[in-house]
Amino acid sequence: MFEVFLRAGMRRLPVVLFAAAVPLLLICASVTWAVNEIRLYEHGFDTYDVPLVTGIEREDLVVAAKEIRGYFNSTREPLDVRTRIFGEERDLFNHREVLHMHDVKRLIWGVYGVGAAAALYLLAFLCLGLRLRGRAVGPQVTRGVVWGAGLTVGVVVLVGLLSVTGFDSLFLFFHEVSFSNDFWMLDPRRDFLVMMFPQGFWFDATMFVAFVTVGLAVLLLGSVAAVRLLGRWQERRRERPTAQHPA
Repeated sequence: MFEVFLRAGMRRLPVVLFAAAVPLLLICASVTWAVNEIRLYEHGFDTYDVPLVTGIEREDLVVAAKEIRGYFNSTREPLDVRTRIFGEERDLFNHREVLHMHDVKRLIWGVYGVGAAAALYLLAFLCLGLRLRGRAVGPQVTRGVVWGAGLTVGVVVLVGLLSVTGFDSLFLFFHEVSFSNDFWMLDPRRDFLVMMFPQGFWFDATMFVAFVTVGLAVLLLGSVAAVRLLGRWQERRRERPTAQHPA
């Protein structure tokens, strides 16, 4: 009996992994978008009066944001950003902030890696399934997508509710889990990293990621529904009797 359950579980494992890869891909894609979307940075600068708080002109803040984005997407170390603060050109971040940004970069690269691994698994499952089973793999793919998209929405809704009801605690928990040091504990009175990106910015960024992820999941579900409807329409069309015409 145990062997029967084990064989059944092994047969279902690829589909389970497929379903798990869907939310990983969608969430990582949304985080990647947020990291690289300069308009999200600009929204934070405008919403939280960052030019007034930091003494840095908005145009210079945007330049600094682009340099940070470039740092995240390169192998360049360490982060070195100079800008004008109250009209005086100087280094923007101190040593502690630079060390923390190195940790953040490693975390972002981890997101990139997980997203790429999830995408590769989904692609490999689809290609191998088509090669071995042809169109018969379609129902498995459909179930995996539906389960994965549903799981995505569930996870995002849960995180969204936790963010709305207690973002401070969630934000603290994220840092305690994600970083093995206390370089993230910065002083908002003197550390420009916190002044440029206050906690309100991170709440907004979390909501951005949540909305984009749910949107992608709904789009995926809509695509599956459209493909299924098209397949049923084509099947009914093939089954429709052909009218007989006299010669």
